[in-house]
Amino acid sequence: MWSFFARDPVKDFAYEILPDSQEKSGIWTLHRGKRKTTGEPVSVFVYEVAQGTDQQTQLAKAAFKRMKTLRHPNILAYVDGLETDKSLYLVTEQVTPLAVHLKAQAEKGGVGELEISWGLHQIVKALSFLINDCHLLHNNLGIWAVFVDRAGEWKLGALDHVAPEQGDPSGVSLPAPKAVYPDMEKYDPPEMSNNSGEKWAGEVWRLGCLIWEVFNGPLPRTSSLRSLGKLPKALVTHYCELVGANPRARPNPARFLQNCRAPGGFLSNSFVESNLFLEEIQIKEPAEKQQFFQDLSDNLDSFPEDFCKHKVLPQLLTAFEFGNAGAVVLTPLFKVGKFLSAEEYQQKIIPVIVKMFSSTDRAMRIRLLQQMEQFIQYLNEAAVNSQIFPHVVHGFTDTNPAIREQTVKSMLLLAPKLNETNLNQELMRHFARLQARDEQGPIRCNTTVCLGKIASYLNAGTRQRVLISAFSRATKDPFPASRSAGVLGFAATHNYYSVTEIAARILPTLCVLAVDPDKSVRDQTFKAIKSFLSKLETVSEDPSKLAEIEKDVGSCAQPAGASSSWAGWAVTGMTSLTSKLIRNAPGTEGGAAAEGSVSAANATSPTSVNDGAPVGRASTSVAVKKQSSDWSSGWDADDSWSNEKEGQGQSSAGEEGWGNDWAEEETDTSSTNKTVPLPEGVRLASEYNWDTTAKGAGQNDLFASVSQRNTATTMSLTSWFHCHSGLSKAELSKKKREERRKELEAKRAERKAAKGPLKLGARKLD
Repeated sequence: MWSFFARDPVKDFAYEILPDSQEKSGIWTLHRGKRKTTGEPVSVFVYEVAQGTDQQTQLAKAAFKRMKTLRHPNILAYVDGLETDKSLYLVTEQVTPLAVHLKAQAEKGGVGELEISWGLHQIVKALSFLINDCHLLHNNLGIWAVFVDRAGEWKLGALDHVAPEQGDPSGVSLPAPKAVYPDMEKYDPPEMSNNSGEKWAGEVWRLGCLIWEVFNGPLPRTSSLRSLGKLPKALVTHYCELVGANPRARPNPARFLQNCRAPGGFLSNSFVESNLFLEEIQIKEPAEKQQFFQDLSDNLDSFPEDFCKHKVLPQLLTAFEFGNAGAVVLTPLFKVGKFLSAEEYQQKIIPVIVKMFSSTDRAMRIRLLQQMEQFIQYLNEAAVNSQIFPHVVHGFTDTNPAIREQTVKSMLLLAPKLNETNLNQELMRHFARLQARDEQGPIRCNTTVCLGKIASYLNAGTRQRVLISAFSRATKDPFPASRSAGVLGFAATHNYYSVTEIAARILPTLCVLAVDPDKSVRDQTFKAIKSFLSKLETVSEDPSKLAEIEKDVGSCAQPAGASSSWAGWAVTGMTSLTSKLIRNAPGTEGGAAAEGSVSAANATSPTSVNDGAPVGRASTSVAVKKQSSDWSSGWDADDSWSNEKEGQGQSSAGEEGWGNDWAEEETDTSSTNKTVPLPEGVRLASEYNWDTTAKGAGQNDLFASVSQRNTATTMSLTSWFHCHSGLSKAELSKKKREERRKELEAKRAERKAAKGPLKLGARKLD
């Protein structure tokens, strides 16, 4: 039983002192510690009674008492304490002595004036609180009495010598600092012996000494205060008032603070203003909060990193959680997120982002989509599929074109993290609808782009079912950029097609675009055709290479992060042509929208529709009406996609990375062509007038005839190529059958004519 009363209370203390972490702080020894139950970091000030004098023990107990009773945001916060016969333990928030902090910052390039200005503001405010509100004198102000917390905020500590300005009513007086530390005498004001002047005269003198040491290092002697050293010009006048020889002229700390906060003063800057607003943010009006968060984003780049992490971030999270701050907190939130480690980001920001995606605020949703690149790497696949993607897909059907556009772009980042169902079924369904029915051409174009970029993540079955149909649909789109994107999509995903599909489905589709009204579309088409023909020729020359060429056709979906042949085409970020063209009124794509796309498309190239072929804009709209009925049906395997850069309707081959090699694959096949008798009325290509400037070009020019033809009554480009290369076996057989049928009909007619008309009741013998 006696052992219960005899046990050491230190062992039951709720805090643990970490080894090898001590720092001398006056009569105390400062240790790093943590709470045993939660691991929360703290600082522990320890005083050993056996190692100190009676005066020091008296001061330690006085400080212990003051810390418990004094509460102020700028005074070191008391957390817990333990007093025994052998020692005193004083637990506070985690802090570092200012001298140690300044030394560490100097090694990193020095402390910025913004940080110092806010630190001095806090110390002066704490001093003003003691003198004007509590009627106490600190009596021990100096660089040793200031501590810095994790957010970089300065706290006033070392309350060992704090005493009432009129003396202790109990009659017990504490020893002066110089009685305990003889070297402290240099910080005493010159009038210390006669105590003339205001009650704060000695306090503000020591404040001047503190300011001098912050900028110039340890004070060697009192006379050194006359040398300004590295003091900022904005602070010199007010500093001189603090260390003036006349004690009656020294300002009250509150007035000193007011003077320095005047326009042009050392404490008048965006950092101090932001901190003061954050301290009172709970009582600010919603409009003021909105304006503050908008301005905060521009200022964060100049603020200290620790301040952003430990003070701004909690306020941003609180403002979103409880203050209905909305989308304005996103930009500063992501800026601060750059300072966090992956673990901190996952713990503090990701839960908020996940919650934001469920918001119905359009401004919030579009900002999240625009800035997804900054946080996508921190999202795990489970959260993406269950908590984020179900909310994001609503953007595909939003009435706002900008949200639909950003939703399509976001799929580039989300696709690697989507599961089988969301990627190959749900996403493809939305893409099919957008490509077929969206009224905005640029959005259909970007949908085509996105499909080409995420094709490697699709499974083999989905690729076989979707890609050709999707890109084929894009080639029939009235928006020129979409047609170009369809061609680029075929080219970028060329390794996923078998030679049979290339010959039977892809090349016929591309050949139609060889006479497209837009020259940039034709240029891309010719490069793509040459590339696909090169693959067919390779297999024709060496059939053993078929397996190698088709090795990716049935390949599994590519894991996230792996590189692929289309990466050069895919990853410039879909900044948008769409945002510039989206303003066109719905239903004007054949005219106004298409016109806008041409000008945007040619931002980097001087070519235009009229440069390449004499096709009028009116003829384009006629062809568009016919084409639009083709891609308005659903996909049995349809999707369409395109890569558009800002200010650019069609992407050049050189910019996409895949076009450079294809230009080198051009081969001369003219020597292999055989002369075949042509059917009547069919001319060789050389017989057409390809010069659009010649007279009479309206009748002999191929492209002119295409622009004016009725598709139901004139020969298509593909049939023209068939005629040029000779009739196929199937066509010859069909022709023979037709001739035989005509011969039989002629014989029957002759027999009927020879017998005359049949009589009623006569039996037909033949």
